Amino acid sequence: MLNKTSKLIVLAMALALSACGGGDLSKLQDEIEETKRRPGKQIEPLPVFRPLPPFSYAAMTKRSPFERPVEELASVKGGKTVEPDLSRPKEYLENFSITNMSMVGTVEQKGTLWALIDTGPGAQRSVEPVTVGNYMGRNHGEIITASPNQIEVMEIVADGDGGWVERPRIIKLEEKE
Repeated sequence: MLNKTSKLIVLAMALALSACGGGDLSKLQDEIEETKRRPGKQIEPLPVFRPLPPFSYAAMTKRSPFERPVEELASVKGGKTVEPDLSRPKEYLENFSITNMSMVGTVEQKGTLWALIDTGPGAQRSVEPVTVGNYMGRNHGEIITASPNQIEVMEIVADGDGGWVERPRIIKLEEKE
């Protein structure tokens, strides 16, 4: 059984709902019928797109836009000229980009510290041992110092004017948790 307050609430809701409806909908129905009687329009055909000519990327031998530009280091070193030894046989790690490599550990064997280098993503991914004097990266990078926490590599890169400059790079030990 409903008490007096509940009956008043139900009555108020019924009055509110009845005020919302009951209007004249004939105007709306006439408008809908009028719209249905109008003839449909022809849909325009899709525009014809010409295929673009293929783009040939020819900057593979240039500096990566994601690396810092080569600084004029030769003038800082008193005009010392450097150039890579192109007659030297290439080492295995020179086939990989140094920016993809990471140091993942070290091993000491007979007094020599060996850094363990991960070659990075790809089908030929591996971990290779290197020490001072080894080369790595595509820019004639020679390892000049090695410690348990990092290795220092001196790369020889083209300066853009037909010469070469040295570019130091440090690869730190990556610690994974």
